[in-house]
Amino acid sequence: MDLRQITPGFAVSPQLAPEDFVAAAAAGFRTIINNRPDDEIEPDLWADEMARMAAAAGLAYRYIPYYSGNLTPDLVTRFEAALRDCEGPVLAYCRSGTRSCYLWAMAMAGHLPTAEILATTRRAGYDATGLAPAIEDRPRLRG
Repeated sequence: MDLRQITPGFAVSPQLAPEDFVAAAAAGFRTIINNRPDDEIEPDLWADEMARMAAAAGLAYRYIPYYSGNLTPDLVTRFEAALRDCEGPVLAYCRSGTRSCYLWAMAMAGHLPTAEILATTRRAGYDATGLAPAIEDRPRLRG
């Protein structure tokens, strides 16, 4: 498991393997968020199977599929709600961790300064500078 710590209560990772759920629980995570759409991967890694593995490891699980290039306001709202409602620490994953990191960045819009959000993602190895205009606009759009 290639964990990238974003904040003390949130990390991202590339695609998890079945054995990673037990390791995540042992590392103290309480919730897994799967951002990888089922049609990108083989059936043994589909959301239903991953939910079963999370439950077996004692972890809460949310499936919020994010198709590359389709970062919608609804998707961000769902992710933000999961972060708010789920017990942490939270581990989110997708193919490389990038989409999960971008969702975190957008969920933080209006809660943290844009420069801080971008610096945090950069420290974790993800360049989210292309999201800066959307991060700036999100609080206005949220109303």
